[in-house]
Amino acid sequence: MHSLKTVNYLAALRRQPVISVHIVCLGNICRSPIANAVLLGLTKDLTSPKVFVDSSGTGSWHVGQPAAINSELAWQSAGYKYQYIAKQFNSGNFIKHDLILAMDLSNRDAILKLAKSDSDKDKVFMFTSFDPNKSKIDPDGHEATKLSVADPYGGPLTEFESVLKVIEAAATGYVTWVKS
Repeated sequence: MHSLKTVNYLAALRRQPVISVHIVCLGNICRSPIANAVLLGLTKDLTSPKVFVDSSGTGSWHVGQPAAINSELAWQSAGYKYQYIAKQFNSGNFIKHDLILAMDLSNRDAILKLAKSDSDKDKVFMFTSFDPNKSKIDPDGHEATKLSVADPYGGPLTEFESVLKVIEAAATGYVTWVKS
């Protein structure tokens, strides 16, 4: 999953009283709001560390809009309660957040281009890297595409429900990591 440098960063992060997580997809109306809802739901009772979750998109197309209706239907039918208005990722997010989790490799590249330092880059991970079944995949290696969460934009509810399952596996892995 990570180099020694990032393993050390994650180990230190896990000992903090609060971890601020920021999840990023393309338009911030499909994948990242689902992940936001799921991660908030799974971490709401954690106290040590307390986990704060936010999200945004690399693009500006949907800023100010609510999440896609199928995103909401997917997380609500799974029992998560959440309301969201889309916003765009900016370099200030490196200052505000401890972990920046990309939903696909294109998002990761866009985030890394906005990084102003190596410490900014050290905060960027693939969201699915926390899924135990994907944790050994190098985001810069030949299997990197396996870390991307498919974008269900414009698709039927079933595609959003499939994305929810991928997100739940990674979010559950994140909770296990944070509690270990």
